[in-house]
Amino acid sequence: MSFGKNPHIAKAEAAEAKALAAQDESARAQGWLEAGRQWERAAEREVDRKRREIYTEKAAAARAAAETPTN
Repeated sequence: MSFGKNPHIAKAEAAEAKALAAQDESARAQGWLEAGRQWERAAEREVDRKRREIYTEKAAAARAAAETPTN
């Protein structure tokens, strides 16, 4: 890991990809919930206010996607 990088961003993006590729509803919801947690952790570590707001918005959107059924 390099200095200055926020590792939670990559983890959140990976969780989003996993949620999008999920075959069943529970796996999809779990993926989006994990993405929300990782975006929230990324926001906590961020020092730039604008990026922190973006990550917080992405966390909320991921949690909303977890609650929305696909069918």
